[in-house]
Formats: sequence, C-alpha cells, structure tokens
Amino acid sequence: MVQALLARVPCLRLAVSATTRKRRPGEVDGVHYWFLSDEQFDERLAAGDFLEYHEFPWGQRSGTLLSELDRIVAEGYVPLLELELNGSLAVKERVPGSTTIFIDAPLPELERRLRARATESAGEIEERIALAAQQRRLAAEFDVVVENDDRERAAEACVAVVERELAACR
Repeated sequence: MVQALLARVPCLRLAVSATTRKRRPGEVDGVHYWFLSDEQFDERLAAGDFLEYHEFPWGQRSGTLLSELDRIVAEGYVPLLELELNGSLAVKERVPGSTTIFIDAPLPELERRLRARATESAGEIEERIALAAQQRRLAAEFDVVVENDDRERAAEACVAVVERELAACR
C-alpha cells in the first residue's frame, strides 16, 4: 500500500521509522529505517523525539521521529506514516486532521505473505499472525478500513481516501 500511495500521490513522502531490530541484508540506514540500538532508542524516547512508538511482543521497538515529519514538511511534502495499530491511534489522538487507514488482510493471506517473504522465523510469523488477529478488534477506531484481499483493489481504495483527504485540506 505504501509503495502504491507514494507512486500515485506525488505530494506524499514516507516518514522513515526508527527501529531497534537488526538490519536485514540490503537495508540502508535512513532509507529503509533508522537503525538504533536499544540505548539510542531510550535516549531519543527520553528526549521526547518520538511522535509515537511501539514495542512488539518479541522485544523490538519502532517509532516515528518528529524530525522525520519536520524534514518532510520543510521539503514541501505531506508525511505518510506506516504504523502499527497503537502508533496509528496515538497519531490520531495527537495530530488533528490526521487520517488513519486500517489495512485488514485476511489472516491466511497474511500468513502466506509472511512465509513467502522468509524474513522471520516460524515463531515470529506465529506471533505476527496472533497479533494481527488481536488488532482486528480495534479496526473500528480507524477512520477507514480497507480490506487487502486484492492488492491492486486495496491500493486504489487507499489512494482514493488519501486524495479525498488532501483535497479537503486545500
């Protein structure tokens, strides 16, 4: 969805998230994520540098640095955030006018995609599936719910929402 939005809505720029997870092969610091140690994450958190953050059950933390939003706005663009459920709800509460979209993939499809990606262990995949099942219960708290059963249709639905919201802001 993120890539479709960035390709089809030229005024959007992705806010690069900070994370404590280890860098995967081919990932570049500042492009895919800002890779921080646990200590660096703690320091940035204590300094109030995060708009939101999330701690996963397996210990990894990720969050959105306020400096990313400032950078994007200073360049004349609109920030796009790819967030976990709690982070999205925190942004909805903290940022007036933000729009939250819950992307709801059918659980068997989510599992298939995770296994095909082959970047997590079997245990991590099971944890992600369990987390997704739990998160579905909060979908109604989002402004829009888009079912990701077909990527192209879901991408078009997300683009339509974002274009409508951006038009309303002008």
